[in-house]
Amino acid sequence: MSDAAGSGLGAMAPWLRKKIVDPFVKILRRGAEPKQLAFSTALGISLGVFPIVGVTVFLCGLAIAVLGSSVNAPTVMLANFIATPLELSLMIVFLRFGEFIMGGGHFPLTSDALKKVLTGEASMEIFRSLLHALLGWLVLAPLILGALYVILLPAFVILVHKFSNTSGPKSASPSSTELKLRVRDT
Repeated sequence: MSDAAGSGLGAMAPWLRKKIVDPFVKILRRGAEPKQLAFSTALGISLGVFPIVGVTVFLCGLAIAVLGSSVNAPTVMLANFIATPLELSLMIVFLRFGEFIMGGGHFPLTSDALKKVLTGEASMEIFRSLLHALLGWLVLAPLILGALYVILLPAFVILVHKFSNTSGPKSASPSSTELKLRVRDT
């Protein structure tokens, strides 16, 4: 049984490398500022845990359009992608927190409730619980954003230093394109 679990992780490693690690390293090597990367990551995760599935990409795109060069767009989108499992797990937290703020009753998370949802008997309860979850997210999202920024900034300072191109443009050897241009000019 441990071989099956090990092979599952082994099969997932190339996917994780291709979808998360390699894009992350490319972002770091482009030389963005640690503050911008920390803010963009915190923003992508904060928007990525929005309690309505399928809306987070739109929210991130809107944030990128509004904030422009203040954010690193690939970092926001990668953080949003990484936040998907968190989004699913935090929905109940946002729901319960919103219910607590409003002082409303708890939406029952039982198999009977699922049956009511599927048959359309609980449409008003679903709408109310959605509003509670949105309220919970609206209150907690700024706190999540701020906490993540504070936590991520020192990490990005280290990572940018480690992965940035240490040979600056003045000391770098000419690229093959530059060499071809120099040969043609002479």
